Amino acid sequence: MKTAALQVMAVATLAALAGCADTKPLQADIGSLKSQVSSLQTKVSSVKASADAAASAANNARTSATSAAEAATAAQQTANRALTAAQAAQASVDATNEKLERMFKKAPHWHAAKHAHDGSAHPAAH
Repeated sequence: MKTAALQVMAVATLAALAGCADTKPLQADIGSLKSQVSSLQTKVSSVKASADAAASAANNARTSATSAAEAATAAQQTANRALTAAQAAQASVDATNEKLERMFKKAPHWHAAKHAHDGSAHPAAH
């Protein structure tokens, strides 16, 4: 209904203008406006394409960042397991070294006690 009213008003305005003045300047203005609208439509399409490309790049970057974060988490977990294994291995080595030290500290006493019981003496220095 509004559209019909607007069309009637536009026709009436054009008729009034046609009766009062030359329509050639109006036609030139309409042509200019059509050209500007066409140019703006092209620019809007270009801006939309750029925005779509930027959105796609952002999505790709987000995907890459997510993959990198997952890889970093996996690497951290592997490092934690390696650290735990290294600490356990070091504790085992420390325990073995401690046993060896105790054995070597006891060995001279055991050796001297054995010779004292069996009556053998150490040979004199050559």
